[in-house]
Amino acid sequence: MLIVVVVILIIAVLGLIIYNLNIHKKIQTYKNINQKINNLSVVQDFMSTIGETSTVDDKIKRINDILIEKYEIKYSTIVVFNGAEYEIKASNVDEVHWDALKSLQDVDMFKDSIAQATPKYVTVNNDQERLPYQKMEFGRAKSAIFFPLYIDNVYIGYWIIESGTPHDFDNVDTTVLEVIKDNIVSVLKTVVHQKTLESIVRKDLFSGLYSEEYLYGEGKKIIDQYTTSTICMFKITNLEEINHAYCRELGNEVIIQISDYIKENISNQYVFVRYMGPKFVIAFSGVEISGVVEFVNDLKEKIENTKIVLEEDEKMAAFPRMNFAISTYYKGTGLEEVLKKQEEYLDNCSAEESDITNI
Repeated sequence: MLIVVVVILIIAVLGLIIYNLNIHKKIQTYKNINQKINNLSVVQDFMSTIGETSTVDDKIKRINDILIEKYEIKYSTIVVFNGAEYEIKASNVDEVHWDALKSLQDVDMFKDSIAQATPKYVTVNNDQERLPYQKMEFGRAKSAIFFPLYIDNVYIGYWIIESGTPHDFDNVDTTVLEVIKDNIVSVLKTVVHQKTLESIVRKDLFSGLYSEEYLYGEGKKIIDQYTTSTICMFKITNLEEINHAYCRELGNEVIIQISDYIKENISNQYVFVRYMGPKFVIAFSGVEISGVVEFVNDLKEKIENTKIVLEEDEKMAAFPRMNFAISTYYKGTGLEEVLKKQEEYLDNCSAEESDITNI
């Protein structure tokens, strides 16, 4: 008799467990349906916003308002690069904090996020701490997710959501946020002018220099104002080694410091671009090789004798090595051919080579 009672109780308990599991599944299904409905509602609101006869800035602000309202986000900020500088297009954060918010692309913790096109989640552990990028903003945000924004593989800005509570986004479904981010990009794609995209693609993210596209366009026009110029291509030969042996942040710092040093020490009439990866080009417009060699020798010596250190970790330090190829360029003879020969030479050199060669 006792055994029968025990069996009945076990069956009853199992029945309750199965019932509760079914209820939980139904609740989860209901939540998922509600989330999908909410996402659909957001998309519909976005599409409606695109169709409005309002200014571009008003549309972006409306998008941000929709995100804050529908997803109960504490702080939301959309920052877009206009081809010359970063602008806050929409934010519900007090304007006293805007200077910090529109400079996040310069914060080390977000640079890799931008380079890899992936979101970055940061948080503090208690209310007494502050997020690293909030140097003068104690007490506002305690956790944040940073989303880089790309249009047609061109980085055009970022979206950052913040909370006043530590670890507030620990259990957030980032796939939902990625969908929202994609919707933001879709809207921006319809309102960001092609001229702005063309301007952005001509800028290198880390060095702030113009890129290869600029060199073959506006840069060539500047160079061709002179009959004879000297083209100097150099390669940071140990950049890959620095990235692997230390970290990519140190490699980025090497690029930044070398670029800044050269910009400070050459004339504005010269064209200086980041050509590709570890390779850079200086076009000494209107100057023959004889007038360049001594300067390049000094430049090389000073840079290679400079210890480049990560500010936040002095153990992360390196001395860059550089290999130079210089050539004479005559107006109308084909800039592409000159650069192709220089690039082939530098790529065929070993990583240990560090010289200045007339090609």
